[in-house]
Amino acid sequence: MIFDVLTRVWHSPEQLGFELAEGIRGLARRPGGFDGTLGSHRQALECVGCALVHGFKSHALGAVVPAEFIAGVVGQEPHRLAGIAGIDPMCPSWTEDLDRAKSLGLVGVNISPSAQGFHPTHSSAMRLFDRCAAEHLPVFVTRPGLMTPSMIMEFDRPTPWDEVARTFPTLKIVLSEIGSPWIDETIALLSKHPGIYADTSGITSQSWRLYTTLLHAHEAGVLDKIFLASGFPFTSPTAAVEAIYSLNSYALGTNLTAIPRAALRLIVERNPIETLSMRAPLMTGLSGSPAAVSERATLGGQRSPVRR
Repeated sequence: MIFDVLTRVWHSPEQLGFELAEGIRGLARRPGGFDGTLGSHRQALECVGCALVHGFKSHALGAVVPAEFIAGVVGQEPHRLAGIAGIDPMCPSWTEDLDRAKSLGLVGVNISPSAQGFHPTHSSAMRLFDRCAAEHLPVFVTRPGLMTPSMIMEFDRPTPWDEVARTFPTLKIVLSEIGSPWIDETIALLSKHPGIYADTSGITSQSWRLYTTLLHAHEAGVLDKIFLASGFPFTSPTAAVEAIYSLNSYALGTNLTAIPRAALRLIVERNPIETLSMRAPLMTGLSGSPAAVSERATLGGQRSPVRR
């Protein structure tokens, strides 16, 4: 079964604030288009057995994809979707936002330090992490898919998460894009802290970078802490899976090292609900182990178009 830990959806780009909306409208004008609305999201996830759907909130950018909307999306397919709340620790209402998200059944928190304008060890953020640790809510550290001029890139650096993980050793943290462009720092954190994980969003469309990154993670012994994430709509789940399974083409006929195919398969089939101890009761029967899944994900009697 294919698991995708980061997908996004919105009514319209305006929900993401002026700066991001401008960038997204620019992508939509390119050949092939670009669509993050519900119909495209549902169609793209046909090959996926289970996906996490992320909200987003940034007071600094004027962006809100609210918990109510994410809960509505998840409610249409609760057997295979789970919701992640966009929480901005710089917003005075973050505690109420989190209470509301939990009451709607959302099972994790999405933050974006660069887009929300805070250092990961800011006192307000640390209060949020304290609560997430106590309430068993994993924290997904992401970017909103695009960088805008006002976003503070230095706040995305992975190393401050060392202090967060030392302060809250039971907190589950997922660093999106494997911490790109600071991938070496992220792999060091994966090696050091049991509660820190990473996902492939943002780099599955860069095949050489994806190959070298996953090879580095394999050699460091932390490939088992990386999840598949498409980052839809910026990449489709189908394209993300195909990118991972085709990586060893770089090694064919060369002295380059191949990544074991079984290890690549485990990335695609790693179950975030089980691995991150997420409280998604309608999904607890899902299993990501190779012995418990078919060679292709099946949904509604239709075979996945993704070839293994």
